[in-house]
Amino acid sequence: MATDAIKFFFDRHNLTNGDIDKLLAAALARGGDYADLYFEYRVANTVNIEEQIVKQAARSIAQGVGVRVVIGDKTGYAYTDEISFDAIRHAAEMASHIARSGGSRELSGVDATPNTLNLYPVASPVSSVELSRKIELIKQGDKAAREFDPRIREVQSSVNDELKYVMIASSDGRLVGDVQPLARFGISCIADDDGNLQVGRAGGGGRIGIDFFEGDMAPEQFGREAARQAIIQLEAVATPAGTMEVVLGPGWPGILLHEAVGHGLESDFNRRKTSAFCGLIGQPVASELCTIVDDGTIPDRRGSLNIDDEGAPTTRTVLIENGVLRAYMSDYLNAGLMKSPRTGNGRRQSYKHMPLPRMTNTFMLAGQDSKEDIIRSVKRGLYAVQFGGGQVDITSGEFAFSASEAYLIEDGKVTVPVKGATLRGNGPEALKHVTAVGNDLELDPGVGVCGKAGQNVPVGVGIPTIKISEMTVGGTQS
Repeated sequence: MATDAIKFFFDRHNLTNGDIDKLLAAALARGGDYADLYFEYRVANTVNIEEQIVKQAARSIAQGVGVRVVIGDKTGYAYTDEISFDAIRHAAEMASHIARSGGSRELSGVDATPNTLNLYPVASPVSSVELSRKIELIKQGDKAAREFDPRIREVQSSVNDELKYVMIASSDGRLVGDVQPLARFGISCIADDDGNLQVGRAGGGGRIGIDFFEGDMAPEQFGREAARQAIIQLEAVATPAGTMEVVLGPGWPGILLHEAVGHGLESDFNRRKTSAFCGLIGQPVASELCTIVDDGTIPDRRGSLNIDDEGAPTTRTVLIENGVLRAYMSDYLNAGLMKSPRTGNGRRQSYKHMPLPRMTNTFMLAGQDSKEDIIRSVKRGLYAVQFGGGQVDITSGEFAFSASEAYLIEDGKVTVPVKGATLRGNGPEALKHVTAVGNDLELDPGVGVCGKAGQNVPVGVGIPTIKISEMTVGGTQS
């Protein structure tokens, strides 16, 4: 993949190693500690069907180069939509003006470096599949949703895919590349029972080929799951409010972990002392039952990468081990300023954006308890298995999340579904109240998108069934 991507850019745009060296020299002409070039060529496709009619079938191409110059904690950044020597040199000169420091720096000539990872050896990317095949996939999901229950009234579904070529050259001599496939199927349903309208959503994907949707993750499965969620909500009762025990189901509920805890473990927030976890390395921050990792090296996963967007290999980083904070997620800039290891978490939305420390696949490791035993241990509480939107304050760790599918637990048994449930609390404090961790770790099906500083990147989340002994539940019961 590395060689394919480098060859793609060199052949397509008549570039050489010598040209790259000259462009990096232009970036550092006015001083700086480090410079890099981020080349990107992305082909993206979207097919959307509403009410069994194709509403959108679009294809787009984006390409360009971002140039970064780093000096201390200051960064100069410029980009060009044109991949040519002169256009990139102009962007390099712009970046050098922003970060100028005087003096000069001797460069190491770039040399192609093979990737150590090959996480997505896709034979048939979804982006190479004909439009009619994608429409057929969508129709399969649509049909399964409608046949699930006659109360399913409206169905919307889509296939989004892309194939991205990237090449990164840096002033320390690194020259790496990658070809990155990505695809996602999504479906939503509206159930109507005499004016009682409820919504269900499902989907999945990853850095996968078309065969992904022809096996266990077929569109029919997602269609039935979206319909099931919508139908369940028709019978839901109002959520009682108050402080109670909360059980989170496995898989997608890890989004709460991602938002309420994960962002607080990104190194830029800790360097600036704006995270609730700042200065706590080596100290207990959670129940000893909690071990949390960020792992960008899981094959085929949506959040995985052979190299991050700075050209470093992604890694498996233990963030919290048996309740003790061990590490933050770092990119080049923040690792250098904090004198901490670089963890391969430098990520950006596109060549128009500077890299930031970002999560890849973030999840809690499995424990020893069974889901059944955890639920039996709850006298009165909430069982949350799907989540919608949420928000978090990184500085304080305060969060609020809406549960799109949840049930009451009464006397150790899951009983009626509830609607309008929200979970409120403090991320670090919630981790301290984890009193049981299940043996059923699941990762989400491959739908996660993370936003930070105006940039969106694909991510993965996961969690086993866990019990939090005390959490504030906001409800709609009067």
